[in-house]
Order: sequence, then structure tokens, then C-alpha cells
Amino acid sequence: MWVFGYGSLVWKVDFKYECKLVGYLKGYLRRFYQHSIDHRGVPEKPGRVVTLIPSNDPDSSVWGVAYKINEEDIEQVTTHLDYREKNGYSKKTVTFHPKDPSWQPFELTLYVAMKDNESYAGAASIGDLAKQVLSCSGPSGSNKEYVYNLAEAMRQLAPGVEDEHLFSLEAAVRKLDPDMRKNS
Repeated sequence: MWVFGYGSLVWKVDFKYECKLVGYLKGYLRRFYQHSIDHRGVPEKPGRVVTLIPSNDPDSSVWGVAYKINEEDIEQVTTHLDYREKNGYSKKTVTFHPKDPSWQPFELTLYVAMKDNESYAGAASIGDLAKQVLSCSGPSGSNKEYVYNLAEAMRQLAPGVEDEHLFSLEAAVRKLDPDMRKNS
């Protein structure tokens, strides 16, 4: 079994895996369209985390990490991820394209928040998203930390790949973040 990480699973892997591959999915866009009431926010003040939305451009890509789960760990990892991604995410099978040219594309499992889930927040301006992110925190930490960690991880994993939505939001949050202004 393979699982694709495109949000916190990119840098916060809390399950056993056999190996990992950097690569991408085609036909999707990464967007901060999902509310988080259990990790980066609380029910009274939900944070924003990423989901994938279908793109009108079939060549659009979302970079991330595929994790191969050992046969003996599949049940435990699946139970763990089902719980971790319980706030509106469902499983889908998609084709993964490894960065390493010695690998062929293959099918894997993706946790994605569909528009019909109760925590789907939908589109908002980058400015509004930044204000929401900056003001939210939950059991897994601050929402801004999620944005900063994801942006940094994507720069390291896929140098030169421009994720306009992610990097624009990161810049807007940094501009508003009093901790960033103190350090500059």
C-alpha cells in the first residue's frame, strides 16, 4: 500500500513506512479550502489546512511524498490515518508520478476533503486566509506553523516548482505575523 502526503504528511510523518518517494499527482491544485477544528484550529475558531481540488488543466500538478507501507503495518497505519484525517477527509485512489525516472507511475491512496464534507470552507482571498491562519491554533499547534512548515518542505522536496497558492499565502501570513516583523 502507498499513501500520498501533500499537507502535514509531507513533514509530520507519524507512522511506519518502508520507503518514500517524491513526486506529483496530475490534474489537481493544492488549496487551503478545508477548515481544521481538530489539529490547527478548534470548533469555535477553525484553522485552514490543505485539500486538493480538481483542476481544469489536466497538466496541473501537486507535488508531495508517497509512502510505501509494509504489509504487516497496513491495518495499523490505515486506522491511524483514518483517525488523523477524520475531519472531513475521505480516501481516493489516484495515479502518482515519481520524480525519480527509474520508477513508473503507480496507483496510491490519497486522503482528500471533498466539497460536500461539513468542514469544507471553500475559496477565500489570500488576505482573508492569512488573517484566519494567523489567528488560529489547535491541538497540533499554530495554523501559521502549518503554512510555514509546508512551504519550507515543498521548497526542499521540489526546488523550482512554484506552488503559487501556498507561497502567496505564506508570504501574506509572514507579512502580518508580528513574530516575523520582530525578526526582520
